[in-house]
Amino acid sequence: MSLPILKIDHCSVIITDVERSRRFYRDLLGLREINRPRTFDFMVLWFDLGDQHLHLLLKDKPDVISPRHFALRVADAAQAREFFRTHQIPTQETTTIPGADRFFITDPDGNRIEIVQWLRPYSSDENARE
Repeated sequence: MSLPILKIDHCSVIITDVERSRRFYRDLLGLREINRPRTFDFMVLWFDLGDQHLHLLLKDKPDVISPRHFALRVADAAQAREFFRTHQIPTQETTTIPGADRFFITDPDGNRIEIVQWLRPYSSDENARE
């Protein structure tokens, strides 16, 4: 019998400056900040993404840059590219996925964030290698 995993509950990333990260995630991206658990005796910002959360953990230095990332789904990737361009946030194009329009940005600490628009549902069969 397998464990019935429902979905990803939350994602956590390392930040080094609370106010700078708050401006990026809350003010620029428009995520809704919620109260962290009152039992936490360490600094963390929590953001609500519907029935999922993003947690920003304060540390002394940023995490090493790597391919790790989380993805935010948008309704219009072209509009998102323009939004980031007008805010002087560089976008990085990446390997295409059939049925998706996607690119990457980084937050002020260098954490990678994928911005993705699904043009149609992902098809595992379509992507099978022969």
